Amino acid sequence: MTTTENRILYLVCCAAVPAVRVADGVRAAQDRGWDVCLILTPSAHRWLEADLPALRALTGHPVRHQYKLPGEPDVLPPPDAILVAPATFNTVNKWAAGISDTLALGLINEAIGLGLPVVALPRMGAAQAAHPAFPRSVEFLRAAGVTVLLDEAGNEDPADGGEAYPWAKGVAALPAVG
Repeated sequence: MTTTENRILYLVCCAAVPAVRVADGVRAAQDRGWDVCLILTPSAHRWLEADLPALRALTGHPVRHQYKLPGEPDVLPPPDAILVAPATFNTVNKWAAGISDTLALGLINEAIGLGLPVVALPRMGAAQAAHPAFPRSVEFLRAAGVTVLLDEAGNEDPADGGEAYPWAKGVAALPAVG
């Protein structure tokens, strides 16, 4: 479902319950005109390993989860924007600290330096959302230009299998494709 006229969105998916429904996020972005490339954290890759062929078919791109070797070509086009969804406690805090120990973190850290539009839609339990590091990290990321979408419930992870995760809210916060 890719076309050269669409803008490129990197959907960076972390290992939180909604990850099992990442195809819903891909479709939501495609419906808004994005050509979606899927980047998984190592844990999300492990969770979704059986779904990788279907996700490759849905996006029309390889699904990446680790750094390429030096000299290997990039297999994905460069992004015009990035959506980090679901963004976990671990990823949000490492990102704010500038840690790039995974491909997903490396790409979202570079996105800040490149001035790309980046939206993060966190999903974590209430106890993690209440940890003092989390609001500091959110404040830092927002000051760096990242749109961090939070709800009043602290984005507590419901026991609904990720069905209620607001993929469309994250996609709607991205710049319009045009």
